[in-house]
Amino acid sequence: MERAFQTALWLLQPEIVFILGDIFDEGKWSSSQAWADDVRRFRKMFRHPAHIELIVIVGNHDIGFHYEMTTYKLGRFSEVFNFTSEKLLTRKAINFVMVNSVALEGDGCMICRTAEAKLAELSHKLNCSLKKRSQYKKRCSNMDKLPVSAPVLLQHYPLYRISDSKCTGEDSVPPDKKNDPFIEKYDVLSQEASQKLLWWFHPRLILSGHTHSACEVLHNGEIPEISVPSFSWRNRNNPSFIMGSITSRDFSLYKCFLPCENTVIIIYCTAGTVLVVLLLVHTWPLISPFHFVQRLITKRKAA
Repeated sequence: MERAFQTALWLLQPEIVFILGDIFDEGKWSSSQAWADDVRRFRKMFRHPAHIELIVIVGNHDIGFHYEMTTYKLGRFSEVFNFTSEKLLTRKAINFVMVNSVALEGDGCMICRTAEAKLAELSHKLNCSLKKRSQYKKRCSNMDKLPVSAPVLLQHYPLYRISDSKCTGEDSVPPDKKNDPFIEKYDVLSQEASQKLLWWFHPRLILSGHTHSACEVLHNGEIPEISVPSFSWRNRNNPSFIMGSITSRDFSLYKCFLPCENTVIIIYCTAGTVLVVLLLVHTWPLISPFHFVQRLITKRKAA
């Protein structure tokens, strides 16, 4: 993963990198020392030049599922990665909304209430920046004007869908699992939370993760959601990432595949075999004369 990430940075020279959660495996259970060790390893693997911005979204393996999530776990994640739940990031007139999807349980917990309140506030800010702002002078008088651009939603959990039955592509879920029904609030967001996000933000693009497999979904017949597969060979044989070119009005996405794990193993085995053969070929002329002299001495002694 380290080599893949560093190579991608070197080749593609992105301006900003988004990681859609689950950067740790055991963040929900880690002790303070284990957490510090994982953070140190992450910073080494995903180091980047100062001119490239790295933004990390929180996932369930970072702070736990809803029933495991605490203010302490969320706080230590936010402190390390400067992640603020329900944050609006604007770059080059493009609005990115980062969502803590683990907190969209809808049960009224303290973290959930805070998250929904922040989302409603961000929605109001974005709506006040639309061209119809003049119709809401009183409601928008104290709001900072944002670029007039529908936002890009970034979150870990996908919006609600029944299953991955309509997902296609070589990195989609295996055929024998395509029709497995998703569990709301576990595999995907609930229908209620999904509708709230769509209604609040009317995003032009949604990027999500969590399922480890690729999928493209069209919400309300017009809003595309891309579920980005895992970047780790642990989770799939053919990891990938999305390279995007985004403007305030349009976007273009391209999927970049890492080498298949099978391919990597075959290359290592082949290279090892070739190396052994080359060593034997190069050392054989040195070994043969030695054996000849040794056999000659043995014959003389026998005579």
